[in-house]
Amino acid sequence: MSAVLDQAAPSPLAELWRDFRRNRGAVIGLALITALVLCALFADVIAPYAPSEQYRDATLHAPSLQPVGGHVFLLGTDPVGRDMLSRLIHGTRLSLLIGLVSVGLSMSIGVPLGLVAGFYCGGIGFTIMRLMDIMLALPSLLLAVAVVAILGPGLMNAMYAIAIVMLPHFVRLTRAAVIGEMVKDYVNASRIAGASHLRLMIDTVLPNCAAPLIVQATLGFSTAILDAAALGFLGLGAQPPTPEWGSMLASALEFIQSAWWVVTLPGLAILVSVLAFNLMGDGLRDALDPKLKR
Repeated sequence: MSAVLDQAAPSPLAELWRDFRRNRGAVIGLALITALVLCALFADVIAPYAPSEQYRDATLHAPSLQPVGGHVFLLGTDPVGRDMLSRLIHGTRLSLLIGLVSVGLSMSIGVPLGLVAGFYCGGIGFTIMRLMDIMLALPSLLLAVAVVAILGPGLMNAMYAIAIVMLPHFVRLTRAAVIGEMVKDYVNASRIAGASHLRLMIDTVLPNCAAPLIVQATLGFSTAILDAAALGFLGLGAQPPTPEWGSMLASALEFIQSAWWVVTLPGLAILVSVLAFNLMGDGLRDALDPKLKR
């Protein structure tokens, strides 16, 4: 008996990590995200040059180890002579910031709306869900463009637009999770014990809905990065000379045949970051959902 008691059950975090690391793709995604976060945090130290500094004697210089005017451009330069490596590194900071702010804003509004819609399935819940259905009926990029057109182009307005685009997903997911939890015994026990609606929502039901929301937030990062790049490409997001991947693509589009690196490298940065968040989101979904555990 004592030997059995000595073997303590693993903590929830240890169990989550054990299930998460079984998915090799998820571990690779986590490693890539860790590298992206480090690049964003230490961009000023890692980047060899300032992202907006121009070297007129090295415009559209191909990636090379050979110095040009005393400077080495490992990933080449753009049409006005700015170092591509430095701009990509600083663009990582912007892309992660866009994802963090957009997902944070969307969750802070979508989760309370989903809770209300799940608890009050009458007129209030019906109105909220029909508004979300109207938003979902519009293409996400078109809705984001419409919001930015109203607010005006700019990085912060692009974040607001992306948060609005992702809002229906958090509302619907939260409502579905709440409805699934409302029929369980612990909720009925809390209600019989005299818990108020607010306490039921915040203290009882919401913590048990956290797993799908965490997965959706992770996947929302990739959506935010893609939408921000699309808005930047259209000239509605970050404005030059801000080193944002989408605006870098837009400014170099005419050189796609003569200077492949100015278009390929920002595209690869978007691809790698989106793929990393998708892989980690899939791994979290498998680790947090008991039905998907092997």
